[in-house]
Amino acid sequence: MANPNFGTFNHPGAIADQASFDIGLRTHMVRVYNYMAAGLALSGMVAFGLFNSAELASLFFQVQAGRVVGLNMLGWIAIFAPLGLLMLTSFRTAQMSVTAVQAVYWAVTALMGVSLSLLLFRYTGASVARTFFITAVAFGALSLYGYTTKHDLTAVGKFLFMGVIGLILASLVNMIWPSGTMSFVISAAGVLIFSGLIAYDTQKIRQQHTQAWGSEMAEKVAIFGALSLYINFVNLFQFLMMFLGQRR
Repeated sequence: MANPNFGTFNHPGAIADQASFDIGLRTHMVRVYNYMAAGLALSGMVAFGLFNSAELASLFFQVQAGRVVGLNMLGWIAIFAPLGLLMLTSFRTAQMSVTAVQAVYWAVTALMGVSLSLLLFRYTGASVARTFFITAVAFGALSLYGYTTKHDLTAVGKFLFMGVIGLILASLVNMIWPSGTMSFVISAAGVLIFSGLIAYDTQKIRQQHTQAWGSEMAEKVAIFGALSLYINFVNLFQFLMMFLGQRR
């Protein structure tokens, strides 16, 4: 998709602006990926901390013989709190300072570590590490495609968003009336949907930088871009675990 602001230049100043923009875009993408990597690291530390400490795990889970058999009240709050924070932030983005947006990001990624720790209780460490590596490789390839492709993925993004809604509804139905076949279909659809969203959101982050370039919104755009990629990565990882994970 052509850049409407920096598509054609006929004078040296414009060429300098294009070079400055390209440098700024690369810096922006590095900032996004750094935020995302730091968020994943924070989630991982929280997850490992809960897995390795029975005292900490008991704050959120009902643990028997090293296995989680249920959630207590604080556990339910920790699992649903990220959704609440994201909904609150979506209504107040313009009014929030960069520091406040950063605080929300770190809070969400830390709380996500609570739900991710359940994977460590459920699956072997080797299969978790292997699946994480596969997810990271797939993420890199898909994000690179989204960054470099000339095709506009907007229509694909709308379709994938509807897919996410369908995925949520199907998951709720499957919780009420469990079905092995339905679980398999949901997992397969989840892998496809969030794979597509990684490419779509990467392209969207690049386009958003074009709009925010040189403004005070640039840092917020980087943080929210990192958050969208983080969520896509975590969901892809969780769905792949359903296929590749080896239960304890």
